[in-house]
Amino acid sequence: MTPEYFKAMDIGLQKGRLFTDRDDARTTPVIIVSETFARRMFATDDPLGKRIRSWRDENVLREIVGVVRDVKYEGLGDDPSSLVYIPHRQNSWGSMTMVVRTAGDPAAAINALRQAFRVVDRDTPISNLQTLQKVLVDSTARQRFGAWLLGTFAALALGLAGVGIYGVMSYSVAQRAREIGVRMALGAGKNDVLKMVLRRGLALTLPGIALGLLGAFAVTRLMKSLLFNVSATDPVTFIRIASALAMIALLACWIPARRATKVDPMVALRCE
Repeated sequence: MTPEYFKAMDIGLQKGRLFTDRDDARTTPVIIVSETFARRMFATDDPLGKRIRSWRDENVLREIVGVVRDVKYEGLGDDPSSLVYIPHRQNSWGSMTMVVRTAGDPAAAINALRQAFRVVDRDTPISNLQTLQKVLVDSTARQRFGAWLLGTFAALALGLAGVGIYGVMSYSVAQRAREIGVRMALGAGKNDVLKMVLRRGLALTLPGIALGLLGAFAVTRLMKSLLFNVSATDPVTFIRIASALAMIALLACWIPARRATKVDPMVALRCE
């Protein structure tokens, strides 16, 4: 790693220092570790000043000079792993991955970067030049497709549930037309009929929502791979979903209930 890598990638320093241009082959071998590495290897001890070996050069003891914030190296779905960083001047690779932070649109700077590389060394091959946004999109392609698929089926299920509730309540109102007519003939107001039908509909749907939430809570472990920075048992999400389902159920019940308030008592009483 070069000294500016952590700034370019916005990896914050938690303790100690970052690499400098003085960290070269003539100075003390140094290394920077991640928070997870420091916690796993040294527990509550201060890792600064400790000496460890890395897999790149096992015969060299390197002094820990800094601890940086954890990053998800493989993808957003991974847990933070133990990472170590070695200065490029002390242990160079045959190939390099360069990170460039731009002030404007990164995609617009790709051609300028290619030209800059050719000016430095025309013979140096350049491959896989892309924005970090594209890297993130590619790394979550499988999860996004799975989330889209589940979301599509969930929307269809929600639509079918709404249509089903509406159908059941419409049939119930039609079956109880005579009863509603009698109630209205005996003095029941439109609001009384509306409340009666809504109570009956919600009495059927609310237990279903409760059972659905229990079922969703039971299978949350299957959803963990599709979630980022959100707990599989996030209470806010459960409350919002339950509220949305209740509103759809209320709407599906309200339309037949509204129709029931327009029943003519004399016509209803003549119904067989």
